[in-house]
Amino acid sequence: MALPTEGVLPYEIDGYSNALYMDDANVPSLLSLPYLGCLSVDDPRYRATRAFVLSEDNPFFFRGRAGCGIGGPHCGLGMIWPIALTMQAMTSTDDAEILRCLAMLKASHAGTGFMHESFHQDDVRRLTRPWFAWANSLFGELVMTMDAQRPHLLLHMLQT
Repeated sequence: MALPTEGVLPYEIDGYSNALYMDDANVPSLLSLPYLGCLSVDDPRYRATRAFVLSEDNPFFFRGRAGCGIGGPHCGLGMIWPIALTMQAMTSTDDAEILRCLAMLKASHAGTGFMHESFHQDDVRRLTRPWFAWANSLFGELVMTMDAQRPHLLLHMLQT
């Protein structure tokens, strides 16, 4: 079965007309292209790529009882990265999607008060790196960005 890759940017090409269609949780990533200033969130190529990488067609997109999001080969299958959830929120134009990301990030700290490298799709207590400065810093940037651009979403999160 062929993947729905019409208009989707590949993650990797090899120079022999082969392409790998996936995304990884790190930054840079395909999801983070607008954050990095490479493409607009409204670019049709980005919209198609975003839809692809945030779906089960991306082999590193995981969905479970504790959340859904992008992981990667670094921490094992089923492990969602808060960095990717933060990028999803920062590149979204949809308040409902941003609130879902914020809720997953809020729940994923597993009682530690910190962002982790990754958490398991079914159990946030299964995590890697109990304190991960990169994820914490990026989450702080998300909060500051939401405060400047969409303060009503932070207010909503404080009330829930």
